[in-house]
Amino acid sequence: MSAPYTPAELLDLAVATAREAAALVARERGSAAARVDVKSSPTDVVTAVDTASERLITARLLEARPDDGLLGEEGAAREGTSGVRWVVDPIDGTVNFLYGLRGYAVSIAAQVDGATVAGAVLDVPTGELFTATVGGGAFLSTPAEPGPVRLSGNRPDSLGQTLVATGFGYRVEQRRAQGAVVAQLLPEVRDIRRHGCASLDLCAAAAGRVDAYYELDLKPWDHAAGALVAAEAGLVVTGLPGRPFAEPMAVAVPETVAGPFLALLDSLH
Repeated sequence: MSAPYTPAELLDLAVATAREAAALVARERGSAAARVDVKSSPTDVVTAVDTASERLITARLLEARPDDGLLGEEGAAREGTSGVRWVVDPIDGTVNFLYGLRGYAVSIAAQVDGATVAGAVLDVPTGELFTATVGGGAFLSTPAEPGPVRLSGNRPDSLGQTLVATGFGYRVEQRRAQGAVVAQLLPEVRDIRRHGCASLDLCAAAAGRVDAYYELDLKPWDHAAGALVAAEAGLVVTGLPGRPFAEPMAVAVPETVAGPFLALLDSLH
């Protein structure tokens, strides 16, 4: 039977597991193109390394806590009896991984009754680790620094000073609609960034590397850990007005521009 838990203990397990998975992903980077399949569209790819990473993560989590539930991007799914569910993205940013670009991560979140209580996002190429526990703040640990740094995002004064990150789906019709929104949004904000990894985009907003982030139609594994990091950094993590986060829009935005930013996004959808 799985032992009782605290968010900090769940985070420790998430971090240890993410580090082991990231080492596997980095080690196998050279073989990324050896076996590539597609999922929802010809541009939505999965590699053999994705599935190997998910197998490793699943094994480690369930060895430590065999009664927990689990949901993984590449098909891992089980009901648990402990009240804890792990939500796993074994490689978020697979296209970046496939092309050898920066911007791919291992993301592991622990949820209790559907709410994330601990999350870790490990940027594989850089070794940067973003972590958060509910009510405990968000932190960034880097290989070059002796200890974690607390994150608090940015506080832009206006939409015109807001640097916005976003991402796009894989279906042609979806991308066409999302491109039209960006075309209308761009004149209203400082600029747009598209990195290709939702978990790291949310963490970038938490770290102040962008000011705000939005994206449509994310899956739980895309945002479960990163959204907690953003929320614990003090960002408003929400959906469009009157809608929950990621149903269907995921938004992380500083309080200083939350009202006009959400109103603008609402008017464009």
